[in-house]
Amino acid sequence: MQGSDREQEPNRGQARRQQILDAAAACFVREGFHGTSIAKISKVAGMSPGHIYHFFESKEAIIGALVQRKLERSLEMVLQFESEDDLFQAMIDRVELGLNEKTDLDTAALEMEILAEAARNPAVAEIVRTADAAKRERLCALHRAARKARGMEVEDAAASIEVIMALFDGLSGRAISHPDLDKAALLPLLRTALRTLL
Repeated sequence: MQGSDREQEPNRGQARRQQILDAAAACFVREGFHGTSIAKISKVAGMSPGHIYHFFESKEAIIGALVQRKLERSLEMVLQFESEDDLFQAMIDRVELGLNEKTDLDTAALEMEILAEAARNPAVAEIVRTADAAKRERLCALHRAARKARGMEVEDAAASIEVIMALFDGLSGRAISHPDLDKAALLPLLRTALRTLL
């Protein structure tokens, strides 16, 4: 195998893996976790079921990878906050991104489907809870750093972060229950709530 071929192999594998995850997410949104088979995912992904099993041993493993992908994206955003001169203002400025993501109907449906499966399936519950703990830990550290940078007293951030996460996670349910919600009206209220909680 040529050197450049060896370098491209992991990239091809990563691209295939993402292709499977995108296909699975679309299927879970449309048909639910239990209504989705590996055969359906393979059809949407445009590859054989055997190829999917090469990357993921089960649908639970696919959910685990989807949860991990979401966590990585959240932690990337935390890294962006950490690189800003004013952490507090950076968090306030990006509220609209969080609002738009949480009220996207496909994103909301996927999150609800994963949570529903976590309520029934201890293995999926463990995946979801581990990711949630990692995200909470990083957000608490960010909260402490933002207060310290502003010369404020550094306090236990756990309760504040819990309320912030509940506020944003709750938007997914609201988007499904009320898809025409007025995001422009919500935005200043979310910013006010975040300023209060931070």
